[in-house]
Amino acid sequence: MQDEGSSPRGLKIGEAAKLLGVAPYVLRFWETQFPSLRVSHTRSKHRVYQPKDLQVLRLIKRLLYQEGFTIAGAKKRLKALSAQEQTIEFAATDDKDEARQLQEKSEVEMLRRTLKGIHRELLSLHKLLQ
Repeated sequence: MQDEGSSPRGLKIGEAAKLLGVAPYVLRFWETQFPSLRVSHTRSKHRVYQPKDLQVLRLIKRLLYQEGFTIAGAKKRLKALSAQEQTIEFAATDDKDEARQLQEKSEVEMLRRTLKGIHRELLSLHKLLQ
C-alpha cells in the first residue's frame, strides 16, 4: 500500500478511499457536505488528496462512524474546533490509524510465517510419499 506522504502528487480518489476504508462515492459526498474539506484537482479535474486532506477525512470518518455524529453534528464539531484543537484531533486519529495498521501488519506477518511452516511440512510430506 502506498504511504500517504510518499507521493508529492497526492493520492487519487481510489487510493485515498482504499487507505481510509470507504468507497470513493463517500469521499465525493463528504466534499459536498464539509466546507473545510477543500480537495485540489488536476487540470483534467481529477481529485488529488494531500496529507492534510486525509487528516480531515480521518477525523470526519471518526466522527461519523465511531462517535455516531450525524452529518450536521460532525459539521458543527469541525467548525467548533479551533485550528490547534483540530491538530490534536488529527494526531489522535492518526495515532489510532497507525496503531491499527501496525496491528494488521503484525497479524499478516504471523499468518505469513504460519503458511511458510505449513508449506515446509507439505514439501517434506511430499518427499516422503515419493
